[in-house]
Amino acid sequence: MARIPYATKDELPSEYQDLLVSALQGKPVNVYSAIGNNPDVLYGLRTFLGSLWQDSGLDDYHRELVILTVSREAPSPYEWHQHVNIARDVGISDAEIRQIAEQEYDAFDDAEAALLAYVRAVVNDDVTDELHDTVSKQYDPCDLVGVAGLAGGYTGLARMLNAFAVETEDEFVGWSLENEE
Repeated sequence: MARIPYATKDELPSEYQDLLVSALQGKPVNVYSAIGNNPDVLYGLRTFLGSLWQDSGLDDYHRELVILTVSREAPSPYEWHQHVNIARDVGISDAEIRQIAEQEYDAFDDAEAALLAYVRAVVNDDVTDELHDTVSKQYDPCDLVGVAGLAGGYTGLARMLNAFAVETEDEFVGWSLENEE
């Protein structure tokens, strides 16, 4: 059970009511309903994460690799659950998703494996000069700002979701997709 109530549309000022609705799912979701207890924070967070989502410099595939890696490393069951289907929709295979869950990156090429290691280090505040040098051979400074911003933004969201014990809307898919039908 969530530690805070889920705000409803009627409880928010009219200018914030649409913020409860997921653009991808077309319905209110628990993440936004929980944060909706403070409409100004919900607005700021949606604006900030929306910018990172759209403007990180990463294509959809790499953006979702980053978010899944953050979700696993944080760990954030809610984020993981939400992004598994998004990841599939952008071409990430179940085998790759399982590798991220296991924090093993053999299915990925060297550049992607370095990216995922870098994301884990960002989440854990453990980026070394060596790791930065390795990943910067594959990604330019603009992309690295996008990667670190995306990882940092979703890490912050994960911390909020965990603090509030936000529940998935349906049964958790499981870290290795073991709870899927």
